[in-house]
Amino acid sequence: MYKVVFKKRAAKEFQSLPNVALSKVAQSIDKLSLDPRPNNSKKLKGGNENIWRVRVGDYRVIYLIEDIIKIVEVRKIGHRKDIYK
Repeated sequence: MYKVVFKKRAAKEFQSLPNVALSKVAQSIDKLSLDPRPNNSKKLKGGNENIWRVRVGDYRVIYLIEDIIKIVEVRKIGHRKDIYK
């Protein structure tokens, strides 16, 4: 099992999500502790870090996987039109 931690920025973005998306995103993040690479995830290209993203409707969760220490660090959460800027 992986431990899920939030960057300060991601925690603020999570709290500011609309109520409709909040529960779905929360469920998706909870599932990352069991499987950090679910079927709907993609590894992001560029950079040397192990950065992944998962789709939750119109929202995206960007996170880093540290396999050695079993940590999933949520970096960004946002709408698909804004998340990659």
